[in-house]
Amino acid sequence: MRAVVFAYHNVGDRCLRVLHARGVDVALVITHRDRPDENIWFRRVADTATELGVPFIFGEDPADPSVEQAVRDARPDVIFSFYYRAMIPAGVLALAPGGAFNMHGSLLPKYRGRVPVNWAVLHGETETGATLHVMEARPDAGDIVDQTAVPILPDDTAGEVFEKVTVAAEQTLWRALPAMMAGQTPRRPNRLAEGSYYSGRKPEDGRIDWNRPAAEVYNLIRAVAPPYPGAFTELAGQRFIVAQARRPLPGAAPMPAGTPAGLQVRDGQVVGVCGDGGLIIVTQLLAQDGTAVTPQALAGHLHTEQSNEENR
Repeated sequence: MRAVVFAYHNVGDRCLRVLHARGVDVALVITHRDRPDENIWFRRVADTATELGVPFIFGEDPADPSVEQAVRDARPDVIFSFYYRAMIPAGVLALAPGGAFNMHGSLLPKYRGRVPVNWAVLHGETETGATLHVMEARPDAGDIVDQTAVPILPDDTAGEVFEKVTVAAEQTLWRALPAMMAGQTPRRPNRLAEGSYYSGRKPEDGRIDWNRPAAEVYNLIRAVAPPYPGAFTELAGQRFIVAQARRPLPGAAPMPAGTPAGLQVRDGQVVGVCGDGGLIIVTQLLAQDGTAVTPQALAGHLHTEQSNEENR
C-alpha cells in the first residue's frame, strides 16, 4: 500500500511510525510549520519524517495547487490524515483510489469537530478515545473503520487524556492496517444523529465564572490546564492562571457562610469558592508571566480588590 500522509502533533508522529513499522510505503508527508505564537510542547512530524527517511513538505493549505500536485505526483493508493489542521478538499481526497482516512480524537460520532479531548474533559465525560474513519466532505462524518476507548479519570487533565488518546490512536491504526493493506477495510456507519459537533476553543474561553457550580469550574480547569493556555481569573486588574487544582477530600470544612465567590486564602492555602458553595483547592496559581503566586502574595491582591470595591 502506497500512502500520502497529512500529519501534525503527537498523533501524527505516532501514527506515521505505525505506518512505517507495518511496511506501508509512505511516498510523501505533508505537515505544518510551527506557529510562532504557539507553545510547541508536542512532537514535530517533520522531525519524525526526517528520522524515518520519508519525504515531506510543509503545506498549510491543502487546497494550494502546489500541494495538490505534490499529492498527484506521489500516486497514493490511500491518503491518511493524522491531526492535520485543515480540511482536505474532495478533489485531493479523490486522488487516492483506495480511499482517504482520518484519525480523530474521540469516540465518533461523539465530539466531532475541533479539540475533542478538551471538550470531553470540559463536559465531565468518563470515557473518550480515538477513531479511524473514512474522510468525506463533512468533518468527521465518514464511516468508522475502528476505534479504541480510554478512560477519563476524575482528576485527569486534558493533557493527560490526550496522552491516552495518542496511544489509542496508535493501537487503532496498528490493528486496522493488516485488513486495509489486504484490501478489506472494515466499515460501519458513523451515526451522526447519535453524536455531537463542537467548534474550536479560544484562550478567552478559559475565563472562570466562580458563580458556576464547583464541578463545572473544576472541569474547565482540567480541560484547559497547561500545556493548554489555562483557566484564568482576574483580581485588582491582574490576570491569574489556575494551573493546577483539586477538589477537597470528603468531610473537608466548608468556607464560612457569606464568603464571596472567587479566589480566597484559607489556612495558608489558595481556594476557589464557587456558586454552589463548593470549593476548588488551587495547588498552582500563576501570574500572567508564568511566575508562581504564593498565598501571601494573593492575599495582598485580595486586599487591594476589597479596597477598590469599597472606593467604588
